[in-house]
Amino acid sequence: MAKDFTPYQQKVIRRYYSNQPSIQHQKLAELVTDLYLASGAKRQSIWKRAEAAMQKLGVPTTRIAHVVSSGDPALLAQVVKDLEKG
Repeated sequence: MAKDFTPYQQKVIRRYYSNQPSIQHQKLAELVTDLYLASGAKRQSIWKRAEAAMQKLGVPTTRIAHVVSSGDPALLAQVVKDLEKG
């Protein structure tokens, strides 16, 4: 597969994957804002994306289940805040 990409493209791909945690963290923070503004089916879709992002960031499954089942964007914001700390 590496033969299909130029050396420059390979560097870009490596950097993208090495920055995945910070990318996922940023997406999760943006989803908090989206949740406050969304309603109905769109809100459910955003919760699914938030759940996937938390899984990728290694948030414990029990906490993910609690945050998602509550439907409270403030709890998701607290997860984002806790991820920033450590």
